[in-house]
Amino acid sequence: MSGGSADDDSQGQTSDTIRERAGASTAKLWLLMSADRRLVALAIVAFLFLGVFVGGIVHPTPAHQLVTASDSVDTLSQALVGSTVTGVTLVLTLSQLVLSQEQGAVGDQRERMEEATTFRSDAAAVLEEPVSPTEPSAFLRALVEATQRRADDLDAAVADLERDDVRERIEEYVDSIRENAEEVSEGLEGAHFGEFDVIKAALNFNYSWKLYTARRLRNEYEGTLSRNALDCLDDLAGVLELFGPAREHFKTLYFQWELIDLSRTILWVSLPSLLASTWALLYFDGDAPPAFLFGLPVSLFQIAAVVAVALLPFAVLLSYILRIVTVTKRTLSIGPFILRETDRDVDLEE
Repeated sequence: MSGGSADDDSQGQTSDTIRERAGASTAKLWLLMSADRRLVALAIVAFLFLGVFVGGIVHPTPAHQLVTASDSVDTLSQALVGSTVTGVTLVLTLSQLVLSQEQGAVGDQRERMEEATTFRSDAAAVLEEPVSPTEPSAFLRALVEATQRRADDLDAAVADLERDDVRERIEEYVDSIRENAEEVSEGLEGAHFGEFDVIKAALNFNYSWKLYTARRLRNEYEGTLSRNALDCLDDLAGVLELFGPAREHFKTLYFQWELIDLSRTILWVSLPSLLASTWALLYFDGDAPPAFLFGLPVSLFQIAAVVAVALLPFAVLLSYILRIVTVTKRTLSIGPFILRETDRDVDLEE
């Protein structure tokens, strides 16, 4: 069995926050995850409007002639109407998918209830509380704070350890838990379920690496640490093992919440989308004399606006799916499995 050093841990340890682990810029992560989905959808709509508008300006053919020389406007409007109807159909499919998760026979519902009650009882025992918190943010925060307390107990248990290298290695591990736990606990304080802040704070708690390290330390120094220190490592791992399924459960509920919001929002924005496409199909007059606004043809403003408004459901869908798939990619594994690249691959046994 190999005895790793503190340097080994510092080289292989992944960063705690999702920003540090992702290797992406803060602006990119903010756009994909933290930004208000309505703002992201509006930004996509604005991009579509400007794209069509600028394309009409830079095209060598005059813009008014370009949009009136053929039946391109009618063809485009028909395609946009069809895409809107298809999008609404997709929303209905998503809604049925969400509802199917909540439907089931009374036996299935009772089994779900029993499993949830058992998990809450296990959590209450670990938290040393009569009843575990009911709010998701408070529940996760209680687990994070329990992790910090177990880390403090481990620190006290190795305070008199004769081997300085082992003690310093464990103290470094404990310090990283304290720092990460304090940051995540602050992020969860006052957060309400339905807001992305709860999931964002939970993602910033790198529990999988902490669980792996706790088990590795116990395996390497089982003959060096006292029984009290080994028990502290077991207790610490026990709390981390509860945090994993708790985070995944609340993440799943949040995704259902997001899909419901997505369905409702798309159903609402599909009305102006259909109206814009229908207006262009019925009332756009290509034979009308060219009119200008700020020296630019009004017809170009009209077509750009029609395209932007008609594709509003697509913009809303894209803004929500970007967040869902990003979070899913960052949480594919559960437990001490690290899918991201690390600096080295550690073998516990040689």
